[in-house]
Amino acid sequence: MPGENLSRDEAQERAALLSVDGYDVSLDLRSATGDRDDESAPRTFRSVTTIRFRCAEPGATSFADLVAPSVTAVSLNGRDLDPGEVFDGARILLEDLAAENELVVDAQCAYSRTGEGMHRFVDPEDGEVYLYTQYEPADSRRVFANFEQPDLKAPFRFEVRAPEGWVVWSNGVGELTDGVWKFAETKLISTYITAVVAGPYHYVTDSYERVLEDGTRLEIPLGAMCRKGLAPYFDADDVFLVTKQGLDFFHDHFDYPYPFGKYDQAFVPEYNLGAMENPGLVTFREEYIFRGRVTQASYERRANVILHEMAHMWFGDLVTMVWWDDLWLKESFADFMGTFSLAEATRFTNGWVTFANNRKAWAYRADQLPSTHPITADIRDLEDAKLNFDGITYAKGASVLKQLVAYVGRDAFLEGARRYFKRNAYGNTRLGDLLSVLEETSGRDLATWSRAWLETAGVNSLTPQVILSADGRITELSVLQEAAESHPELRPHRVAVGLYRSEAGALTRYARAEVDVFGPRTVVGELAGSAAPDLVLVNDDDLTYCKIRFDETSLATLRSHLGDITDPLARALCWSALWNLTRDALMPARDFIDLVLRFAGRESDIGVLQMLHAWADSALTFYAAPEWRETGARLLADGALKELRLAEPGSQHQLTWARFFAAVASSEADLQLLQGLLEGTAKIDGLDVDQELRWTLLEPLAAHGAADESDLAAELARDDTASGKRHQVRCLAARPSAAVKAQAWASVVESDALSNALVEATIAGFTQPSRRELLAPYAATYFAAIERVWAERSIQIGMDVVKGLFPSLQDSPETLDATDAWLAAHESAAPALRRLVLEARDDLARTLRGQTCDRAAAV
Repeated sequence: MPGENLSRDEAQERAALLSVDGYDVSLDLRSATGDRDDESAPRTFRSVTTIRFRCAEPGATSFADLVAPSVTAVSLNGRDLDPGEVFDGARILLEDLAAENELVVDAQCAYSRTGEGMHRFVDPEDGEVYLYTQYEPADSRRVFANFEQPDLKAPFRFEVRAPEGWVVWSNGVGELTDGVWKFAETKLISTYITAVVAGPYHYVTDSYERVLEDGTRLEIPLGAMCRKGLAPYFDADDVFLVTKQGLDFFHDHFDYPYPFGKYDQAFVPEYNLGAMENPGLVTFREEYIFRGRVTQASYERRANVILHEMAHMWFGDLVTMVWWDDLWLKESFADFMGTFSLAEATRFTNGWVTFANNRKAWAYRADQLPSTHPITADIRDLEDAKLNFDGITYAKGASVLKQLVAYVGRDAFLEGARRYFKRNAYGNTRLGDLLSVLEETSGRDLATWSRAWLETAGVNSLTPQVILSADGRITELSVLQEAAESHPELRPHRVAVGLYRSEAGALTRYARAEVDVFGPRTVVGELAGSAAPDLVLVNDDDLTYCKIRFDETSLATLRSHLGDITDPLARALCWSALWNLTRDALMPARDFIDLVLRFAGRESDIGVLQMLHAWADSALTFYAAPEWRETGARLLADGALKELRLAEPGSQHQLTWARFFAAVASSEADLQLLQGLLEGTAKIDGLDVDQELRWTLLEPLAAHGAADESDLAAELARDDTASGKRHQVRCLAARPSAAVKAQAWASVVESDALSNALVEATIAGFTQPSRRELLAPYAATYFAAIERVWAERSIQIGMDVVKGLFPSLQDSPETLDATDAWLAAHESAAPALRRLVLEARDDLARTLRGQTCDRAAAV
């Protein structure tokens, strides 16, 4: 990987020297199908690229980017260059540049099995081959020669030769002429958002029309596609419904017509990400097509992703950051606008509840890691960039934008966005470009706000302090603000403070005040004289980004009456705060689990319920004292089964409790029930055990030794599909056998034969917490292997291995010491690799603190 890196300094130097007028890219993908003479060699395709560009300093030297097994020919301004001399495997040396230049590169590029570049997938169900590209941040150079940085925008013309019977899509409209797919020239866009999708995809069409304010009619052809094997499950009508609702919303608020012509959405196999905002051809992971019954939370998640990617058409594609330092300029905005439009334009009106409970949990975790960084980050190179697609850039950035909207006002914020698009269309921007238009529209000086929120790291805690009079009224209510020693910044917060009291079995708000919190202590004068509250909720309505803390009275109320809170957002905020207390070793894990057992059954929001299940499982796996785990597991399984039997037959709550019961089942009786549900000898009224749920039930059976290889082979025979294969691989690796674990480890660490999706599945099965002793031998092996893996494998697979196989289940001081020893001995290792290990070390240290807290509760 180091040979393929690109530094910010190199990119700045090249951007100052070069400007690109256009690309012509010709790809011959006919090699994607058929047998080969040498199956051990990489399967390749021909890529011919012509780049027209100018140089500000004639005679200067620069380079183009290309990662390919071989280059057949290179010519610069009609002069043939020796590929052996100018191509080093990642760069093409360009010497003696003219004022105007034409570079032609004829290369053999490799199909990918890691989800990076031109990914090739063979469907085990029918043998069909499917291709798609994925580039961000810098993998288009694996498909065609280019200048791989976001600020060297250009128009692109693609032409593609494909196997007979295939259809090919790209960013522009395509037409098949004499066996060649030729695509309309794009607008000025960055290399990383160009795209090609090719294969026998199932394709559905629709259209969107709108009359603009000037009276002209905007027509956008819509398309959606998936593998043929998923066509029976493809609910394209719902995809198009959300798409049209999003286009309405963004046209209503952005005053800038969608600029990229058509709008195709491709659901593709073995995808590493949730989705990618390629203009005119958005790609999604195909798991958003649901083969079995799912809850509304899954449909909401898909709708949010559709809208997130659509927001990128303006934030990111039309206007793009200069370099990855300002990645937040697109990702934070897309994350915010995705939820904003979800809540206001679709049926998912509780989108902000999900954001508060789910999305912000990602941000809180990331912001307390040693690798936390300001939202405007210091991105030295492409490896840094790859790792900064994180909870800070996405979820914290979106949370801070929500705070900004509360600070400057919704109208000023949206007017600022409109001016930002019009001034910077098809260009590149930095932080100051956005702040300047927001200062214009709001009349506020945002320099101080930016320094506090965008240019510093860390999360503040806000705690209420209540002083009552003798007659039980508030004499003074103040908000105390704290920060971690490592990131001591105290920030301005616009917050709502809510007062709640319990009446007739309901915990409801009876008073609310908004206040600007500054410094360590802020008095909320408006609430003086109010009746004494049972619960004080700082950051009510979730206006700011902070960790909510409670005074003693409020915490006692939650322990007794959490389920009585009537407002779903307030309830979600309280759950989130309690989970933060658990992660911070301020609440014993067994207490959090007890709250889940007592109150989760009353949770109406299905997305919140699913998060509670995930948190409870994590509390038991990581933060509970090891000697209490068996007791905790029994309590969770009994509680889950109780709620499963109580849930309304056929409801999404029943399905959610069934999945959770499977996740925590461990006793012989539990496993017998799972086996009975699989075989049909046991029934729970209303529970439909479809194919996806069958795999969910099989995994714990495999992990506990109650399902063997033949059982899993039989299940694959029932479901011999790409999805079934991933499930089977995960279940195979989950089996409690030393030989199984050794085989799984070798297949991921010592071999590159598995695709990215099967690497992910193998790691998930390998790291089962039920038999930790089987994983103990791999702690030392992990530290001996990771530097080699990082050097030899693609960055995506390297990340999967380093994060996924860290010995987090060997939760002892000895593992912490081994991690520290590796870090001390590898100070010169790749910074991105060290960052991943440092993050895992921090999680492990947090685990040990949580276990100490939980153990103390037993005394």
